[in-house]
Amino acid sequence: MRDRETETKVQGVDIPAIEIKDVVKIYKLYDRARDRVKESLGLGRKQSHKLHYALNGVNMNIYRGETVGIIGTNGSGKSTILKIITGVLNPTSGHVHVAGRISALLELGAGFNMEYNGIENVYLNGTMMGFTDKEIDEKLPEILEFADIGDYVNQPVKTYSSGMFVRLAFAVAINIEPEILIVDEALSVGDVFFQAKCYHKFEEFKKMGKTIVFVSHDLSIISKYCDRVFLLNKGNLLGEGSPKEMIDAYKRVLVGQYEIQADGGHGGSGQAEGGCGSRGQAGAGRDGSIREDAGKCAQEEASGGRAARGVNPDAQEYGTKQAEIVDYYVTDERGVRAMAILKGSRFTLHMRVRFHDHVPAPIFALSIKNVLGIEITGTNTMIEKAYLESGEPGQVKDITFTQKMTLQGGEYLLSLGVTGYNGDTFEVYHRLYDVMDVTVVSDKDTVGYYDMESEVTVADAPQEARAAD
Repeated sequence: MRDRETETKVQGVDIPAIEIKDVVKIYKLYDRARDRVKESLGLGRKQSHKLHYALNGVNMNIYRGETVGIIGTNGSGKSTILKIITGVLNPTSGHVHVAGRISALLELGAGFNMEYNGIENVYLNGTMMGFTDKEIDEKLPEILEFADIGDYVNQPVKTYSSGMFVRLAFAVAINIEPEILIVDEALSVGDVFFQAKCYHKFEEFKKMGKTIVFVSHDLSIISKYCDRVFLLNKGNLLGEGSPKEMIDAYKRVLVGQYEIQADGGHGGSGQAEGGCGSRGQAGAGRDGSIREDAGKCAQEEASGGRAARGVNPDAQEYGTKQAEIVDYYVTDERGVRAMAILKGSRFTLHMRVRFHDHVPAPIFALSIKNVLGIEITGTNTMIEKAYLESGEPGQVKDITFTQKMTLQGGEYLLSLGVTGYNGDTFEVYHRLYDVMDVTVVSDKDTVGYYDMESEVTVADAPQEARAAD
């Protein structure tokens, strides 16, 4: 996790735009509506409500020029903290200090009068943000051009679709020159073209040194745009750090395998027990037995260990270990173990799994990320309909994923997993994040993450087409 000193060096500033200190937000929950009325009138001796901590002693510092993401499961307090930052809600206790003009895009239609038309709502929102009518007059053409909702701008907003709503709301929020922009998941409503325009605006804001805070369930967007990420769960701040670190932690929260350590850090053993270079003796399984790859591990330790074969010595792992990944490596199209793959060739990821308990219908998974932590692609045996049997204690399975390498030249990280469903419950038996590095060697890189392998032709147009010109 990054401390303040490290973060300010990254950003080149040391002035917080938003300071959140020991913020608590408590709601009273009643089983019946009449209990609320009785308590408000002082009737009855027994307390008839339960206390719900939407936020429980949250501390955050967000610095000028940062783009910060807040992630967590539904009900974790993400929207609540944004509403407190923007002044929509007051905290039960604690303090929030904001330095700079805030523009917020929270719940759909928040701050809009449903009876007013679009232009009237632009002036209403601008006035609430402290602009004069003259200043709004100057910004109106840019706002309307960005929203691009045509003549609907003269109609009452109660007649708008959700897409029109978010277009106008974001156009107002983004074009009033805020110093701090707050966005809560609203962009998922717009169409793909509008979303692209909004994220392009994000890029402009970042270059201008604006502060952006947003909540999203789209982890790729969080990974791409954020400098730092806060992870909330059930009103508690579990951690803060790089997008990759917090996204990996969030995935553990989703399956109930995130542990808060005594030092305030988050769980994660750091290395795979089943691989070479684990804490114990090389080649030792979790039951103390010698694994089938023990000789290979000892040989690799002597020649430089895991890093020598492109394996991450600090890979994060977790799971119940009812099924355990005990070996993994990549081979090229000749079947030779390799850390570098030629673009356009076929390669295979090999994974060996030992079962320690009965596992109904295990799912073996592979995913590939870039160095920013953005998941580029991945698959599993359930998607591919490749394996639908159960695993039994003592069984060892070799799984291979063979595919053509169409990614652009560069460095990529492989993550592996064994998961499955036990009844209706999703179980993670063993997951290894960013466990291996693979280099793609290419003499032709196209735009984006992968090559569509386009076949391009250029020919003379027919005579009639040239004559028409």
